[in-house]
Amino acid sequence: MVESKNFETKLEEGIGRVQDGLDGLFGDPELQLKGKARFVCAKSRHYCAEAGETVRDLTVDQPLLALAVASVIGFLAALLWSRR
Repeated sequence: MVESKNFETKLEEGIGRVQDGLDGLFGDPELQLKGKARFVCAKSRHYCAEAGETVRDLTVDQPLLALAVASVIGFLAALLWSRR
């Protein structure tokens, strides 16, 4: 499952690069913008997936640390919410 998502991300990055490069051939700035947007979205999806995997691995390896971090984040969120 992770490999197919990685493949999809790499495919989106490639499509974005091709669209960005086609601007040089056709002179279409809209196509270049779409290509850059697709490339940036694919990169951000890749980094978010990596961050999610890292958090999952950390949670499995050190559940007490994960519980402590989640508690602190929840406490800070409650403080910010109550100040409204």
